[in-house]
Amino acid sequence: MKYDLHTHSTASDGTCTPIESVKRAASKGLAGIALTDHDTVSGIPEALEEAAKQKCFELVPGIEISTKYGSQDVHVLGYFINTADQQLIHQLDALRNVRDERNRLIINKLQQLGIAIEHDELEAKRKIGGNVGRGHIAELLIEKGYAKSIPEAFNIYLGKGSKAFQMVDRISPFEALKMIKNAGGAAVLAHPGIYGDCGDLIPALAGEGMDGLECWHPDHTIEQTKHYFSLAHNLRLIPTAGSDFHGFRNGEVFHGDLGTCHVTKEVLDMLKNAAKGT
Repeated sequence: MKYDLHTHSTASDGTCTPIESVKRAASKGLAGIALTDHDTVSGIPEALEEAAKQKCFELVPGIEISTKYGSQDVHVLGYFINTADQQLIHQLDALRNVRDERNRLIINKLQQLGIAIEHDELEAKRKIGGNVGRGHIAELLIEKGYAKSIPEAFNIYLGKGSKAFQMVDRISPFEALKMIKNAGGAAVLAHPGIYGDCGDLIPALAGEGMDGLECWHPDHTIEQTKHYFSLAHNLRLIPTAGSDFHGFRNGEVFHGDLGTCHVTKEVLDMLKNAAKGT
């Protein structure tokens, strides 16, 4: 029984709808997925409804919260959260405003570079109740011929240190951890291998009650995977895995296809117990 604990849908910057993601996961033989869209839970009801139609399939209500630690974007995953929690919904609305401000700054910078992308073109990619972000801007760059692929768009224009990268004030990973806990969820640091110098962050989060660490991710090297698995063991964190599936853009899967990285039922139950506080 395999579970992919990091997936995205059209509710944020994925290209598959929540229904399509569940159907694809079931067709690939997965026993379940966590839907972890960026700073939104709007896709969860649709995904839960479709999961109930599948045979022996579990949909984990989740989220990936965008935070800032020093000068680094850091993401915190939440599992088994109460998506109807009004405090959480209010906090996510505030995070969406921050995301929209970064989008505005990025597009302004692209325009200064002579790239013809308009704010309303990005807004047109927003699904009802969902978010838009750098993945959608990358789509526009490809559509207009400024980049050939998502990785190229990020390397040249959107990633840290690139031509149009913009940093905005965000909540801290510790605040995201508290948000997830207050909403009845288990908190896990996402893909630590892609961050810069955040060596003290993982022990600090563990000390504040973080439940797990995403050790297996398509962008992690074998050496990083081994390192984070060992670190999770030493800090008594639950070692997790996920494909970070964003669907397909320009014919390419981004980051990995569903099931590329997965956990067992035992790990899923550990997260479920952590969410319950047992």
